[in-house]
Amino acid sequence: MSGLLANLLAPLSLGSLAWEQPAWIPVAAVLGALAVAIGWRRPEAALGWPALSEARVAGARTLDPARIGQSLLRWLAVLCLGLAIAGPLRPGAITADTRSGLDLLLVVDASGSMRALDAEVDGERRRRFDLAREAVSRFAVHRASEGDRVGLVVFGDSAFTLCPLTRDVGLLAAALDRLDAGIAGEATALGDALALAIKRVRRSKAGTTGTPATTANGPRAGQVVVLLTDGRTNAGSIPVDVAGALARTTGIRVHTVGIGSSGEVPMAGRTGGRSLQLERHDLDEDTLKLLAQASGGQYFAARTSADLAKVYDEIDGLERVERKAPPRASSEPVPEPFLAAAGLLLLLEIGGSRIFFRRLP
Repeated sequence: MSGLLANLLAPLSLGSLAWEQPAWIPVAAVLGALAVAIGWRRPEAALGWPALSEARVAGARTLDPARIGQSLLRWLAVLCLGLAIAGPLRPGAITADTRSGLDLLLVVDASGSMRALDAEVDGERRRRFDLAREAVSRFAVHRASEGDRVGLVVFGDSAFTLCPLTRDVGLLAAALDRLDAGIAGEATALGDALALAIKRVRRSKAGTTGTPATTANGPRAGQVVVLLTDGRTNAGSIPVDVAGALARTTGIRVHTVGIGSSGEVPMAGRTGGRSLQLERHDLDEDTLKLLAQASGGQYFAARTSADLAKVYDEIDGLERVERKAPPRASSEPVPEPFLAAAGLLLLLEIGGSRIFFRRLP
C-alpha cells in the first residue's frame, strides 16, 4: 500500500514535471480564488452547531476557522484540476534514434542543349529537359519526404544553388517549378557545377561526425552528389578533372547521369515552339565515367525518358545509409494523481461541512 501511495504522490513534485499547457496553472489558481471569494460573499444560511459565540449569533463579523478551512480545500481542488488540464508529463529515458538519411545534392544541366526535342511521349515531341525535370522532381520530393536533406544546383554558363539542402518538400518543389532550360545560360560549365555541389555538401554533417573523409571501404557515407548532363564542358573557370579530384579528396560520392541521343536533333526555341534548325550535342560519356569512378560512384546512361526514370530508381535503391538522429527524451502523461487529489479535496470539503462543521438550519 505504501508503494502505491508513493507512486501516486511522486508526480506531485512539480519540479520534476514538464507541462504541455502550463498557462492553465495560473488560470486555475485565479479561478479557485474567485470561487472562494464568491463563497465568502454569500450570506450564511445557517448557524454553526454548536454556536461558536454570542457574537456570531448576533451576526457580528469574526474569523471562522471552519469556513477558512473549507475555502482552502475548495481552492486547492480547483488548482489540482488546473494542474491536470495543464498536461503534466513525467520525463522518461533519453534514447538515441536512428533513421535512414542522406544529404543529396542534385546537379541539373539547364544549358541550351537541354531544349533538344528528342523525346517522344504519347506521340508528342518533348524537350529532354522537361523529362529530366520530371524525373529529378519525383526523386527529390520522394527522398525529402523520407527525411533526407535534398539540395539543387543548376548550371549553364555558370553554376548556382537554386535550393539549399533541406527537408522542406514545399520549398524544394517550388524551386524545381522555377527550373527551366537556359536559366543559367546556354553553355555547359560542368566543372564549376561539380565544384559548387561538393562545396555545399561538404558543409553538411550527415554521417561525418568523428569520421575521416575516406574510410577503408571508400568514400564516407551520408553525402552524395547526383549530376545530370547531356553535353560536354565548354565554359566555366574550373576544369572538370580538378572538380573530380576535389570529389575524390573530400570523399564525397558522385553519381553521373548522361542523357540524350546521338547525332543531330531538332531543337525547341527559347520562347517556345520548334526551331527550324537541327543541332548536334554529343555527350562526353568518358568524362562522366571517370568522374563517377574516381569518387566511388556510378555512371548511368539514359537514352529515353523511361531509362531516366529507372536510373533514379536505381540510385534511390543504392543510397540508403543509417545515421543517428539527435537523442530524444520520452515522456509520459500523468494527470491521474492531480485528478485524484482534486477529488479527495472535494470529498474533504463536503464531508467536513456535513459531519465536522454541521450547521443548524
